[in-house]
Amino acid sequence: MDFSIPTFLTTMAVLLVSIAVHEFCHAIVADRLGDPTPRSQGRVTLNPLAHLDPMGTLMILISSYLGFGIGWGRPVQVNPAHFRTTPTAGMGIVAVAGPLSNLFLALLGALAFRFVPHTGLPFTAVVIWTTVNIALAFFNLIPVFPLDGFNVLIAALVALNRTWSRRFARFWRRQVQYGPLFLVLLLILDYQLPAISPIRWVFQGPARWVMNLLLG
Repeated sequence: MDFSIPTFLTTMAVLLVSIAVHEFCHAIVADRLGDPTPRSQGRVTLNPLAHLDPMGTLMILISSYLGFGIGWGRPVQVNPAHFRTTPTAGMGIVAVAGPLSNLFLALLGALAFRFVPHTGLPFTAVVIWTTVNIALAFFNLIPVFPLDGFNVLIAALVALNRTWSRRFARFWRRQVQYGPLFLVLLLILDYQLPAISPIRWVFQGPARWVMNLLLG
């Protein structure tokens, strides 16, 4: 494995900024919907230090060294009872704000891609910036708790049929209990048997399509 200090530092910096923006957007949207919890906990800020998670930061260090960027920030705590919308709709809006922020950052990277010389560290930084943000957006849209996609899916399904809300509330409680384990099993399946991995369908296929669209 070839190790490049500039690439390592660039990947780390991109992850820290992208995750901070992701979590900030969760916090600011919840704040605008009427929930004071994120602001009271100091999360309505772009300062990456406010959004660092110990294990997520360690993963940033390890994955950046290994040449691929992955990590996570400290989840933003919200109280849906304070939302001006219904709790389910509010959770969906807050959840989707994070992935949308990363898609916006990826779009900025794609615009920069058109203007920087296609060589050297600036070009590498733009490619890493765009790639990392696309990956963060689509990975978080996987509809498994605790990822953002779960609350987006529940909000969308309840909006389609409000009589389902009680049933989905029970489903939500089960996901809170077993979702993280299910996500780990999906990741193991993706690593061991990629040909039948649901993550490939939900995450990698669309992410690759957007990557080709933005960077050609």
